Amino acid sequence: MTNIENWNNKKFVLEKVKRNGLALQHASKELQNDKEVVLVAVKQNGRALQYTSDELRKDKKVVLVAVKQDGWALYFASEELRNDKTVAGVAVKQNWEALKYASIELRSNKAVVLKAVKECGIALAYASDGLQNDKELALVAVKQDGNALQYASKELQNNLEVAVEAINQEWEALHYVGPEARKAIRELLINFISK
Repeated sequence: MTNIENWNNKKFVLEKVKRNGLALQHASKELQNDKEVVLVAVKQNGRALQYTSDELRKDKKVVLVAVKQDGWALYFASEELRNDKTVAGVAVKQNWEALKYASIELRSNKAVVLKAVKECGIALAYASDGLQNDKELALVAVKQDGNALQYASKELQNNLEVAVEAINQEWEALHYVGPEARKAIRELLINFISK
């Protein structure tokens, strides 16, 4: 058998993708559209989703297996599935950075963004402007990583509670504290020292 014939052989391709899902890129178009082969590939390496047919990038089962293995696989999912709350939720739980590949609508969904910031506060960077102004979400983010304060709204950077929580987690977050909160912190420190 020639090499091309091997990549047309389902048994051969299944063996290859079991060991390295990215081997799917060498498979024939027919096998890149074979759900059984693709499921084996994306289970081994979620990013193998990029080598599947457009049809299977729209298949929720295939995409869920891929993003469960590697949240980044959300990038290769169909637009419709990047807008699916379940799919995006699984992706950001596996890898918070997958939030940047979710639809604009889901980056405005507090439940989805909350999953991401619980994994890493810096995920607040990919949230919608409205959610970057959500105090509850900002507090969760800065408790994870004080430097997430840089992605909170200006209003929340000036919020004393959020600013103090960020500084408690990471003193360098002081760099992102707004002028009003900075002034309040300074006054608190002066009062504390003078007692």
